[in-house]
Amino acid sequence: MPDTTGTTQHAPHPATAATAGRWTLDPASSSVDFRCGSFWGMETVKGTFKEISGDGEVLSGGGAQGTLTIQAASLDSAHAKRDAHLRTDDFFDVDNHPQVVFAARSVSPAGSDSVEVAGDLTVRGITHPLTFTARISDATPEAATLTAEVPISRTKYAMTWNKWGMVKDLATIKVTARFVHQG
Repeated sequence: MPDTTGTTQHAPHPATAATAGRWTLDPASSSVDFRCGSFWGMETVKGTFKEISGDGEVLSGGGAQGTLTIQAASLDSAHAKRDAHLRTDDFFDVDNHPQVVFAARSVSPAGSDSVEVAGDLTVRGITHPLTFTARISDATPEAATLTAEVPISRTKYAMTWNKWGMVKDLATIKVTARFVHQG
């Protein structure tokens, strides 16, 4: 919008409007869901991880870094027998690897309402770099919600069980992460 001097004013990017300092994930306003094609593409297995936590730091100037931690045993696909199998060594191996961790090395503005996120995803003790774009919504200087859908190759993380070719390699993880400023 033109101001009285005739110049155009632009709203600050939501990422640069965030207050510098420590931020914590609000688990009650956040979710991590998954879906993966199964049964030769005729069915999609969907579920959610019930226990998530996270924290981060917003740097002056708008960049950020942080961690999102998922308790792997908290997965729930609304099918107890399947959930028990997903917790075994065929998939998440929760006895030996109880957490799935995404460590964001950098979060930087990209587009008017999004950020580019670059970091490392660790599943079953195997770490690979992961970069994706997240949308920012409900952003204030004291809180912000990031939402992203990220395709993950399960075989890259040694989840190779695939009896009769029933399970697709790519799973989609949908993350809605509400962070609040802690000071």
